[in-house]
Amino acid sequence: MSVAKHHVMIKGVKDGLVFLLNDACEWQDLLKELQHKLEKTHQQILTGPIIHVHVKLGSREATEEQKEEIRSVIKQKGNLLIQSIESEPRKEVVVEPAARMSTLRGMIRSGQTLHHEGDLLYLGDVNPGGTITSTGNIYIMGSLRGMAHAGIDGDDKAIIAASHMRPTQLRIAGIISRSPDEWGIEEAFMEFAYVKDGKMEIDKLHQLHRISPDSNLKL
Repeated sequence: MSVAKHHVMIKGVKDGLVFLLNDACEWQDLLKELQHKLEKTHQQILTGPIIHVHVKLGSREATEEQKEEIRSVIKQKGNLLIQSIESEPRKEVVVEPAARMSTLRGMIRSGQTLHHEGDLLYLGDVNPGGTITSTGNIYIMGSLRGMAHAGIDGDDKAIIAASHMRPTQLRIAGIISRSPDEWGIEEAFMEFAYVKDGKMEIDKLHQLHRISPDSNLKL
């Protein structure tokens, strides 16, 4: 039975040899090829005086029993002296924390514009003629009677919410709302705007969980 010879690589280094063992193949296939190279194909470079050997397992996490199997195979060549059997340290995946919401307070008067990068919780009113924009969601704890533009960089999953929603205009990404007179909401509940099937819709805030289970609210 022929043995595929691509699971074990042997490289010469300054102080001896490095055995690079494939970390994706079956363990028994690895041992068979290691044995084959020691006995058959690499006799010339594995003979002579004492040779120091470093075994690299790649990302494979070998048990002590498996390491002992490697030692047993290599020790059959009396001049090979194992210095180390090592796996590569695991690379830690760094997960950037989700951007937290920023909170601002004040009043946006006619002619004033407030722009924010990310989600924004605004404590105050946006008066007629005033504008509030954000790359993320906009939550206004107050009256929105001016213009609000969420997802300004193209995020059509953003929402706009306000305690009192009577804006001159709403925009989410590139979508513009209908006239507030066409929303069909008359009670003074907190409302929010969102995009559904390419159109902007307005609903009471307690319906937000139906639109987006996580509400995109990162507190």
